[in-house]
This record gives sequence, C-alpha cells and structure tokens, in this order.
Amino acid sequence: MRIEMASEPGSPRIPNEDFASVALPAAGRGGALVLLDGVTPPPEDTGCGHGVPWYVARLGGALLELSGSRRDMTLAECLAAAIERTASAHGPGCDLSHARTPQATVVLARWDESVVEHLVLSDSALLVEETDGTVTPVLDTRLDGLRPAARALPPAERAAYLEGLRNAEGGFFTAAADPAVAARAVTGSTPRERVRALAALSDGVTRWAETFRLGDWAALAAVLRTEGPRSLISRVRTAESADPGGTAFPRGKVHDDATAVLVEFRPAGP
Repeated sequence: MRIEMASEPGSPRIPNEDFASVALPAAGRGGALVLLDGVTPPPEDTGCGHGVPWYVARLGGALLELSGSRRDMTLAECLAAAIERTASAHGPGCDLSHARTPQATVVLARWDESVVEHLVLSDSALLVEETDGTVTPVLDTRLDGLRPAARALPPAERAAYLEGLRNAEGGFFTAAADPAVAARAVTGSTPRERVRALAALSDGVTRWAETFRLGDWAALAAVLRTEGPRSLISRVRTAESADPGGTAFPRGKVHDDATAVLVEFRPAGP
C-alpha cells in the first residue's frame, strides 16, 4: 500500500486550517483516512475563544480514533460522536450556537478486506479510482447549487446570503457543534476488490479541476498518482499566481490552504 500526503497553507503568515491523517490499525486488516478543511471565520467575533486550527485538530483526532477503532459504528455515527466530543471540549464561555462557531468540511474513508466506506460533508472531495481506471468523485454539491443565486446578487450581499444558508434547511452543511449534521453527509461504499486508490482533497486542491479547468477528475487523479500530492499542489499554486487578481478565474481567496492525500491499494497496470 502506498500512502502520501501534503498540505500547504494559503499564506505563510496564517496558520493552516486543514487537517489530514491516515491510520493503519495494528491488525493490518484495514485503515481510515480523515481530511478536514477548516472554515475561515470573518474578522468579527465568533462567540468562541478557540480558533479554527484548534477545532480541526480536536475533531480530526476524534474522527481518526473512532473511525479506526469503532467498526461497529457507521462513519456518520463516528462523525456525530466526534462532533459531540469536540463540542464538550469547548469552555463555558464559548457560544456554540453562534453561526460562525469553529467548523469544518469533512472527508472520511474507511476500509477493510471487503469494503471501502466513504463520507463527505460540504465542499472537500473524495475521488474513488477503480481497477478499470474509472474515477468517481464523491461530492456534496449543495453549496455549489447555491452559488448561481449568490452571483446574481450585488457583491455586498453575496456573503450574507450564503451565511444565512449555512447549516440551515435548504442550504448547505458543515461540521460545527451539532452532531445531528452527520445525517446530512453524503455516504456510500464500494467493494474493496474494485478500488485501486482513494484521493482526499480540500477545496484548495479541487480548484485545479473546478476553478482553473486544468483537467477532469481522472486527469487530476493521474497527476496525483504519477507526480504525488506536493506536485499537484505546486501546479495549483502556479495557476493561482498566473491570475493573482482572480479576474480570469474568480475565487474567494487568491491562495487557499491546500491538502491532498493519496491512498493507493494497488498500482495501476501498464
């Protein structure tokens, strides 16, 4: 098995708000993958004294432990339990009902000798590459579905429009302090014998395909497999630097935190 990962902050002056880890149990019969992309808050108060990096580290650690050790729990149940555990770690001065309490997007995968399970919440992505070369993206597209309406609004109103739909019925969902959000995640499974590789990507990396249109998901998976995660992130940075004003390729940040994880169960054929 081949496991590679890389993560790079959008700015060297701001802490990286992504989290990624892979666990391989001592029994050697399976494993688990976690990738989180922390949601950067606006400058105003978030109702919590803890920052997003604190939150993603706590949530990520809990997810890795639960998904790797509690095979009796579904991935959605693992996410709900991890959110509840992280919420309880906040102090009494933290307002967890605040709309901008620390939160994150989630990618989870877990495998054993028979099946590969997955869970995705919000706009990070998981690519499942099968042994025949087919690459299937597992995406939570609810936020994407809201963006056309946001673009039709005056620029000053766009952010407020989307904020009003965060973790709201008819909107989109992220992991914050309410464990019930786990039921909103995109989940599924694939027989292990059909899976060649998995790729977990924060949206700072998915912009290679979704924003800059440098190739489709299969092409992205090929770059990741042949060149590795660090090279893929470097390609994204090159594309960002070529459009520093975001005029040709509009995006919320010129450079975003970028994280990619590759788990290859078996190498590609000739």
